[in-house]
Amino acid sequence: MKTLKFRKKLSELILAGNKTTTWRLFDDKDLSIGDQVSFVVWESGQEFARVEIIFVKETIFGALTEIDWDGHEKFSSDDEMYKTYEKYYNRKVDKNSPVKIIKFRFL
Repeated sequence: MKTLKFRKKLSELILAGNKTTTWRLFDDKDLSIGDQVSFVVWESGQEFARVEIIFVKETIFGALTEIDWDGHEKFSSDDEMYKTYEKYYNRKVDKNSPVKIIKFRFL
C-alpha cells in the first residue's frame, strides 16, 4: 500500500472532514485513481487513515482553479503557499512548478 505523510495539523483537518484534497509535488509514487493509500502523521509515523484516490489532475501552481482548491487548506497569499511547499519539499517552488491535485475518500 502506498503511503502519504501529513503534518499533524493537516491530519486533524483530514480526520475532521475539512481536508479532502492534497497537492503533491514531484510525485515519486505515481499516485492514480483507485489507489488505496495509508495516511501517516509526518512527525510520529503513526497511520491515521486509509483512503482511496478518487480524482487526480496535474497542472502548475499558476493555473490552479477554484475547483482545485475545493477541500484544500487556504493560504494568505501565493508567496505563503510557495514558501510552505518549499519547506515541505526542500526545493524552489513558484507559479510554474508542477502540482498534482489528489482528491480522496475514506475507506
